[in-house]
Amino acid sequence: MCGIAGIIGDCKVLQLDAMLVSQNHRGPDATGKNFDDGFAALGHNRLAIIDLSEQSNQPFIDNSGRYVVVFNGEIYNYIELKKALQSQYDFKTQSDTEVLLAAFILYGKSCLEKLNGMFAFAIWDKQDKKLFAARDRFGVKPFYYSIKSNSFYFSSEIKAIHAAGIHKTPNEKVWASYFAFGSYGNPDETFWEGIHQLPGGHFLSFSHQQRQSEPVEEMVYKENLEIQKWYCFEEEVAKQPKNLTYNQAKEKYVALLKDSINLRFRADVAVGFNISGGLDSSVLLALVNDFNDNSNGNFNDNFNDNSNAKNQKLINAYTFYTNNPDYDELPWVEKMISKTQNPLTKVLLQADEVPTLAQKMALQQDEPFGGIPTLAYAKIFEQARKDKVLVLLDGQGMDEQWAGYDYYTQENEATIQGVTKSPYKTSMLSESFLAKAIKPVYPKPYGDEVLNKQYRDLFYTKIPRALRFNDRISMAFSTELREPFLDYRLVELAFSLPLDFKIKNGISKFMLREIASEYLADDLVFAPKRALQTPQREWLADDLKAWVELCFAAIENSKFSNWFNKEEVQKELKLYLEGNRQSSFHIWQCVSLYGIMNSTTN
Repeated sequence: MCGIAGIIGDCKVLQLDAMLVSQNHRGPDATGKNFDDGFAALGHNRLAIIDLSEQSNQPFIDNSGRYVVVFNGEIYNYIELKKALQSQYDFKTQSDTEVLLAAFILYGKSCLEKLNGMFAFAIWDKQDKKLFAARDRFGVKPFYYSIKSNSFYFSSEIKAIHAAGIHKTPNEKVWASYFAFGSYGNPDETFWEGIHQLPGGHFLSFSHQQRQSEPVEEMVYKENLEIQKWYCFEEEVAKQPKNLTYNQAKEKYVALLKDSINLRFRADVAVGFNISGGLDSSVLLALVNDFNDNSNGNFNDNFNDNSNAKNQKLINAYTFYTNNPDYDELPWVEKMISKTQNPLTKVLLQADEVPTLAQKMALQQDEPFGGIPTLAYAKIFEQARKDKVLVLLDGQGMDEQWAGYDYYTQENEATIQGVTKSPYKTSMLSESFLAKAIKPVYPKPYGDEVLNKQYRDLFYTKIPRALRFNDRISMAFSTELREPFLDYRLVELAFSLPLDFKIKNGISKFMLREIASEYLADDLVFAPKRALQTPQREWLADDLKAWVELCFAAIENSKFSNWFNKEEVQKELKLYLEGNRQSSFHIWQCVSLYGIMNSTTN
């Protein structure tokens, strides 16, 4: 996992350097640049995970010298792809980067369908002066871009584009929609004017236009940009086998699940995993150890000869806690670990750490993020880096494919587990700012409302924002996070199964619980889902009261004050501090704005 950056068109070397400096945390092992003078500049920050040799540093150039790639992520099935390609391409390294580039050269854009991985990459064709860039199916890895005058800028993080000189202007429509409806924007939007995302499952091509004596207008230059969707989830789900029995579906899913975990152990550095007290972590814990115990020699096939990972015995586990028994999942985690005996590192987050850590994460995120649980999770990656465990697995994605949230079977538009009243306080907003908000309307490609909610969460709400939060916090500490449960084969199969395989007798994720019960005790497997993992509501009102008041006062005296109705803001803050705490989301929204407001580009 790494950082990528590039400028197509007019480029100053100092601009690319500034972009790479701003993203150095994403890849501290090597920094590289490649120039096609007068046309393109590509840069890369490398975090070495597969093939640690210098020969695999990027930007990576193919044997002919025509193509240059910068790549962020991992191609998990690179070993199988390499075997298919080796008769047609002369490989020089053991890296997945070279396999990706060879696949593009031989298959063109069709290579995307053959990739099982998380990726955002850009390939410059020096002959045709054309850029091709793509993002993985669910958008695990980020890709941002901006068009300004004669140049097309792209990067892994928004701050890099700002570092190149693109002005930092809030996108007030997205900000207003965030405060009014909890929306983090559409898949192609960001919180900043002129900066866009390439949506997951899409690719773009950009043709360079020769320099002219006068700058080309931005709208004209956009004609050189073409964006297409390459992954159609609905079509792939429709291809899944029909009329599977319960046991057939379970057997097929377990086989894919084990293969997904197997693939995600491919690394030449130490691998660990994150664990909570929930069902999804239980499954991850069980299958990680089942795989490691029963690999029959295949475990070492995942590594190159110089790998440090192949000597791992038991896999390191990480969890966080806050010393609050009302929220901590540590007792469940310790009970699960007692059976497998994995080394467990317990990372403590205390209330007094929150202000400093929140400001650091605001700088990393560039956009609003998910509250104190995100800060607690960030500390895991900080500790893993100290332990030289550079790859961590987690359990993201199971609720969305197995209909695990309570609101899936409720007649509402909720997107937050366990909340009965709207957490959004539109009265806090000024009339002029609220008028800019647009209530999100999500596609409903299915006749079934539960499927439509799952689809929404996969592509528009839960998963996109969780992936963004987690990418930034892992990369902040130069570590890689892998999501085995978001293997597209798993998601497509689970999504296609009948609802009574997912929810039975009021029990959510029923088949998944049955799978877990083969490895773990029923009191863990059938425990109810816990909506909250940290005492955010209490800390913001009590331990962190002075800091929260400081954040609100700073906003009131900032250039963003016209976004708000001062009297209503003070009223809501007073109500919250006096005990009206069913939700702390509106409080965190303001705290998050304060952090972004005070963050500066590296």
